[in-house]
Amino acid sequence: MIELLPIIKRTGAMTEQLRLRPGPQGLGMLPDGLLPQATTTGVCGFCSTGCGLTYHLRHDQAVGVTPNAQYPVNLGAACPKGWEALRVLESESRATVPLSRDSGGQLLPVTWDQALDRFCGTFKELLESGGPDAVAVLGTGQITCEELAFLGSLTKFGFGWRHADGNTRQCMATAVSAYKRAFGFDAPPFCYDDLEQSDCLVMIGANPCIGHPILWERFLLNRRRPNLIVVDPRRTETAAAASIHLPIRPKSDLCLLYAWTKWMIEHGAIDQAFIDQHTSGFDQLRAAVRDFPISRAAAETGVAEEWIVDAAQRIAAADAASFWWTMGVNQSYQGTATAQAIINLALITGNIGRPGTGANSITGQCNAMGSRLWSNTTSLLGQFPFEDQEARRKIAEVLHIPSDRIPTSAGWAYDEIMEGIRRGRIRGLWVVGTNPAHSWIEQGGAIDLLKRLDFLVVQDMYCDTETARIADLILPAAGWGEKEGTLINSERRYGVVRQVRRAPGQALSDFRIFQALARRWGVAGLFSEWSSPASVFALLQKISRSTPHDITGIRDYDHIASCGGIQWPWTAEDAAGGDPPTCGRRLFTDGTFFTPDGRARLEAFVPQEMPETPDDEFPFMLLTGRGTVAQWHTQTRTRCSPILQRLYPQEAYIEMHPQDARRLKLTSGMPVAVRSRRGQVRVRLLVTSAVAPGQLFMPMHYAETNQLTLSHFDPISRQPSYKDCAVAVDPWTNTCRS
Repeated sequence: MIELLPIIKRTGAMTEQLRLRPGPQGLGMLPDGLLPQATTTGVCGFCSTGCGLTYHLRHDQAVGVTPNAQYPVNLGAACPKGWEALRVLESESRATVPLSRDSGGQLLPVTWDQALDRFCGTFKELLESGGPDAVAVLGTGQITCEELAFLGSLTKFGFGWRHADGNTRQCMATAVSAYKRAFGFDAPPFCYDDLEQSDCLVMIGANPCIGHPILWERFLLNRRRPNLIVVDPRRTETAAAASIHLPIRPKSDLCLLYAWTKWMIEHGAIDQAFIDQHTSGFDQLRAAVRDFPISRAAAETGVAEEWIVDAAQRIAAADAASFWWTMGVNQSYQGTATAQAIINLALITGNIGRPGTGANSITGQCNAMGSRLWSNTTSLLGQFPFEDQEARRKIAEVLHIPSDRIPTSAGWAYDEIMEGIRRGRIRGLWVVGTNPAHSWIEQGGAIDLLKRLDFLVVQDMYCDTETARIADLILPAAGWGEKEGTLINSERRYGVVRQVRRAPGQALSDFRIFQALARRWGVAGLFSEWSSPASVFALLQKISRSTPHDITGIRDYDHIASCGGIQWPWTAEDAAGGDPPTCGRRLFTDGTFFTPDGRARLEAFVPQEMPETPDDEFPFMLLTGRGTVAQWHTQTRTRCSPILQRLYPQEAYIEMHPQDARRLKLTSGMPVAVRSRRGQVRVRLLVTSAVAPGQLFMPMHYAETNQLTLSHFDPISRQPSYKDCAVAVDPWTNTCRS
């Protein structure tokens, strides 16, 4: 039987739950005799919440970590991952020396000189023989803004590579696309204080109780007795606390949102003055939703009409309604359309730019926002289009590089890079801080593609990830806490990462690795000003000037830390009036957006059919998502903490409704075979009414999950649609394929 441990809500309860031996000043577990001598502060490097932590130091090395009670994000709370942030640095699976695969297939230690020579020599050979399409890089939202900028600039401006993307494509591309279309810029408008100020919160495909527990705590601090409306096929932990839970059929959310839009218009629950003054496209939107009455939404979602209307009435009656979404929306074959529909609702009801309002996408990784602004992959540094001649001129001027080194168009997206490998066009790949052999959709196909490469380089903290195991060259990287720089959280807040530990062995920060590669490739002169993360941050500030994310008012890292983080924008003009408020700032308070005419754009799409629906052979719909608060992504780090491992099931499991279990004569805890058209896996069964009949749920953290998923994508954002594919379930027997 699988025991799902309860969510730990407060730091005091955390200490009791984990049985940590209390240390001085409320510290958790400390080695004997290792009392702290000093403290410093920084932000956590797991999720996008961006919690402040206090590091307790001895001889300038962190020996303990506690939540920072003064930091405005988490207010003294931390989830289990934050408490264990230092422990995961101590794993025996850390990459400590460069490893190179020999002709016999063995990964053997080599010197940094040998590793750099092989990297540069092999990639140059591939470029010479295969042209600029022969190589690509996949980055991450887990490294700092300064490292993201260095990686993207090094590959595109220095090495001359065309194709680059990152794992942010897997979580936030849809929100980016929708924000750009609606607001003219990728601009999440909210601050966390809105969770406490809203009197009606609508959460769509979001389970912050598990995915972002500190944000859930901020909601619990709301004193307005708010309505909580949760739209989710599963009865998640968040849905269990809702005023109304609408358990819609998977991917019917777009129809529901259009029905709400039609209802709001017909019942006068819109802010016509705001619409007339601050938006465009309302007449087209009104025409587009005419075919979505409440009756159609009820038929398509499987939710009773009165429930749908009840929720609409609560939204309409709210003084400050806010709309929140995460991967349940973003990871969809029609995710951009759905996110745009959420934004439409916020706009037409006037719920934008005021406390407690907004169309609010909660980010995933700790620096996915930094990746969106600074990775120089799908857009130019600062999120300019590569096609923008004036932007290219500005970048060349700030960075003191020849303008002809800047590409005039973006390269291939993540899925196109994988397809390029399939077609034999991409022969070399550099993977930095991500694990596509586990996380990419339809895993079996992804691993097969990665094995086809002539040269696969993995740069990571760990040498035993699924991707590192098949690499030709591994570059050992320092992790969070072993380097410095900045991260940007979901509410646009820059936070500082401090170096409070020494990286093990010969591991180097990603920043230092990029410096070394620039020298060995022969382009160090282009990056002579990139001497430290702080020097790069100064360059990013110059690039940001007069943009929606202008940060020219930030003095330095210490300024960010002393202010409890600083949200963008913070201009030099803003700074003339003093430091920013710590409680948070929201965008669009004056109703002016980043579009050419200053108006937000309303837009609707035609709902699309689900690419793969259940049938007689594969009768269940498989949903995926976060499993427990103690797990993170592919478990590269969380599996390295014995305490975190105690907080989640070690064996992959799948949730099934009791009705289906009885029909199939299956019992909770038994091993079952789950089959899709892509593969078969062995997992444990968890019988629970959290899922509806005909639906199943598997946490995304286990390698087994993406052996089943179907490779399909949103046509606008090109984000994978992880949360819908058809599967079958059978008892596990000796005849099942392992």
